[in-house]
Amino acid sequence: MSLFHHISLPKIDPLGGGLAEEIAAEQQGDEIITLEESVDEGKLSSFWNSVERDIEQDPEWFHFSED
Repeated sequence: MSLFHHISLPKIDPLGGGLAEEIAAEQQGDEIITLEESVDEGKLSSFWNSVERDIEQDPEWFHFSED
């Protein structure tokens, strides 16, 4: 007779323990992210261009085409 025939584990609720309430509260919070906001494309492009210039200054940076 196998031991597994006598062991019974309770089912686990993945949203139990208050997690569902935490998620609902966070979805109603002030810092919610939506895709409905307008984006200044020029400002966004400028930001990422400056990030790229900063990365290229890293001594460990390389281009795959040059490697």
